[in-house]
Order: sequence, then C-alpha cells, then structure tokens
Amino acid sequence: MNLKDINFDERGLVPAIVQDARSKAVLTLAYMNKESLQMTLEKGETVFYSRSRQELWHKGATSGNTQKVESLHFDCDQDAVLVQVVPAGPACHTGDYSCFKESVADEVSAPKAEPYAILDQLRHTLAERKAVLPEGSYTSQLFQEGVDRIAKKIGEEAGEVIIAAKNDDQDELSMESADLLFHLLMLLTDRGVSFEKVLNVLETRHQ
Repeated sequence: MNLKDINFDERGLVPAIVQDARSKAVLTLAYMNKESLQMTLEKGETVFYSRSRQELWHKGATSGNTQKVESLHFDCDQDAVLVQVVPAGPACHTGDYSCFKESVADEVSAPKAEPYAILDQLRHTLAERKAVLPEGSYTSQLFQEGVDRIAKKIGEEAGEVIIAAKNDDQDELSMESADLLFHLLMLLTDRGVSFEKVLNVLETRHQ
C-alpha cells in the first residue's frame, strides 16, 4: 500500500472498516490519519485516530484487546480502508465482539465471536468416539464398519446435496450440506488426516 494513493478528507482522515479475518464479521468503523496508518503498518496492529480526543489510539494498548493486522486494502475510490484483523478480545468498548450488534430490523443478527467453533467441537467428539467406540452411538457404528461404509455415506450425502441444490430449497440444502460435512469430518478422522492439513492445501492453492 502506498499512502500517497489514499484520499484523506479535509481533516486528514480516512474511514477504516475493521473486519475479522476469520469470521468476516465487521467489527467496527474507526478513522485513521496518515500517521496512525503508518504506525498500523509498522506495528502490525491497528492504530486509529480518535476524533473525540484528537489523538492517536493504539487499539488494546490498555485493555489488551489488540487487533493483529492480516491485510490492509483501500477501495476503488481510494477514500476508505479495509483492515482485516485477528482480534485478541472484543472490538467494542461495551465488551461486545462487534460494535454492530443492533439490528435495524427486528431479527437478532449479532455476529458470533466464534462462528466456526462447532467444527472444533465436532472434531473433538469424533476423535473421542473413534477412540472409545461407545455402544449405541451412530458414529461408533460407522467407525466400526470401516472406511468403505463411511465413504458410501459421503456419496449418499453428496447426492442429497445435489438434489437439494436442484430443488432450489435453501433449508434442505443447508441440512444436507451439514450432513455431508459431518461425514467428511468423520472420514478424515478415520483416516488420521487433520482438518488443518485440508485447510493448508486450500491456502496453498489460493496463494
């Protein structure tokens, strides 16, 4: 990023949209001036300009709720900055994960702090079932029947996903996709392949 390319406003500020690099939830909207933006690049953590206090503000310097910068981009008009971060605590001064908690409509739609936590829970449960094989468990039965049975289930669930997609049924597609992902995690567990290894392959291909 070349700071000369950014169009700061008449006050020397540019809005900074802060997004969780993992969950993609928008955490907050803050402002940066040229100095705070330069410090952000140097520190690898967000540094903002407080309009109310009229001073630089290193996020988390006192609270410990820092934001490690993963990437930083400006938009097509070069008058806004997107900062993707890995937060070490809540982003909002109220203690909430995101400042954008309230919904304009009536539905509850606050972003979850750990939207992928269920994957870790499933992996832990599957590893435990694989090791213990408790009686009466569907998962234990599949593990005992072996890789061929698990692989067959994946084929069946993949077919159900395709049917749901062709039916254009979002609820059905969500449920069938969950079944497919569950059995894929089971197959990885059975074969001793970590989910991290799969993610590493995706990251390598993306690069």
